[in-house]
Amino acid sequence: MPLAIALAALAGASDSIGFLEHSQLFMSFMSGNTTRFGVAASGFDWPAAMRFGSTISLFCFGAFVGTLLAAWAGRWRLSILLGVQAVLLSVGNLLPEGAEAFPLHAYPVVFALGILNATLQDEAGRSLALTYVTGTVVRFGTGLANMVLHKPAPSFWLQAPLWAGMTLGAVAGGFLQRLLGPDAFLVPAVLSAALAVIATAMTVAMPGSGYVSNEWSAQPDAHPDAPATAR
Repeated sequence: MPLAIALAALAGASDSIGFLEHSQLFMSFMSGNTTRFGVAASGFDWPAAMRFGSTISLFCFGAFVGTLLAAWAGRWRLSILLGVQAVLLSVGNLLPEGAEAFPLHAYPVVFALGILNATLQDEAGRSLALTYVTGTVVRFGTGLANMVLHKPAPSFWLQAPLWAGMTLGAVAGGFLQRLLGPDAFLVPAVLSAALAVIATAMTVAMPGSGYVSNEWSAQPDAHPDAPATAR
């Protein structure tokens, strides 16, 4: 739970910084980008449509790459995924700003947050909603209903802290952007790097622990019958 909350806060901060820094382009909230893509397309604003469409595609590709990296890395998946995210969050400012349709300086952050979604999963094998809160709020609401009917899923109790973590991260990201401008992305990058170091230490100290090993479960959102991909 502490790792999940820290990653949700990281995502909230990155999204808030990116929203302010990149002309209201969401870094991780693809529902908002999808709505804005639809509005732009309906108004034949093709540069804006390409801006939001390319961001959505890259975020999806990040989830794709993150899942493959996790399968390849085995019990080192946390260290590698968090390290890759730290690098990507750091390099965005080194790229040119790009045209309106292709915001190159935002792409590394979007890609990193797509990868982030492949990091953790719940007991049902679903990827945890670390970069968006719609699924979190829905699961919390349905969990409350299941408390009335019988009992909620074990992951129900994680939903409220996840929402709180992302919300506090978004508030912190707003302050950081006003203080540091585009350099504010270095703060979630440092957090990701610190978590990567912690994950590496845990992997060395507890090699058989379920916290660092995915030997007993398939990748997030895989078929229930899919075998674990760790070697």
